[in-house]
Amino acid sequence: MAPLVLLFSGSAMADPDTGNQTAIVEFVLLGFGDLPDLRVLLFLLFLGVYLATMGVNSLVLLLVVANRHLHTPMYFFLRNLACLEPCYSSAMVPRMLPGLLTGDRTVSVTGCITQMCFFGVLAATECCLLPAMSYDRHLAICRPLCYPTLMSSRSCLCLAAGSWLSGWFVATLFIVLLSGLMFCGPHDIDNFYCDVSPVVKLACGDTRPMVVLDIALSCVFTLLPFLLTLASYACILAAILRIPSTAGRQRAFSICSSHLIVVSVFYGTILIVHMHPKRNALSALKKVLSLCYTVLTPC
Repeated sequence: MAPLVLLFSGSAMADPDTGNQTAIVEFVLLGFGDLPDLRVLLFLLFLGVYLATMGVNSLVLLLVVANRHLHTPMYFFLRNLACLEPCYSSAMVPRMLPGLLTGDRTVSVTGCITQMCFFGVLAATECCLLPAMSYDRHLAICRPLCYPTLMSSRSCLCLAAGSWLSGWFVATLFIVLLSGLMFCGPHDIDNFYCDVSPVVKLACGDTRPMVVLDIALSCVFTLLPFLLTLASYACILAAILRIPSTAGRQRAFSICSSHLIVVSVFYGTILIVHMHPKRNALSALKKVLSLCYTVLTPC
């Protein structure tokens, strides 16, 4: 963490070329500050969801590890997802809860950018892991005879490792570009967490590389995996409809339905929030949609 902090500490330092502008050292997350009467209710709600996220994912992880009958490719990816989701949720919710309870919504520039990088790592990893899970189901249902060969232990490991490495690749890009930014006001972020777009808007100087990177990563790590996942499920649906027995169709649907729901909510809300052309429009709705992929889907 030390090298990360050293890189980000330069973001709050004044640049001689900016004249008399004063660099800011903290942001204010507006979050749900316009709903003061609901702060306690929202605190209890988000705390309950967060505890459920930690407890359920930990239980799933323990069950999969302890039961040898669940040491299959499908549960291997589920185990990775159960490790990922608590970390993903912990990058957002613990910082949000004190602000709801005490009303203190300030966050340092270093803390804000660090949160962005961890969010980038975990979100990009999940965006790559979900298509890997749908590909596993596609092979199991559409090509069952070839499934043991195509989805070997080595293939599973490569897909999972590639997902995690992709996330760290995103973080590296963010660190390189964010470390050169300086913030000199304003300092209000109209969200409950540090997201790339609103933070970059507060930066001084040339932010075009960050804007281009944000759009490119949204396409590569959100739109493309979403399309690949939809293609897998289109093939799965076609294969399920060809199953002669009703019991067989119901079993196949039950295996894939929960994953399809999570995929639809996760990718759908991210695409609406991050690829909407008018980022300032419907900000309240976007905050609600952001809750779906930061708080709801991990649970």
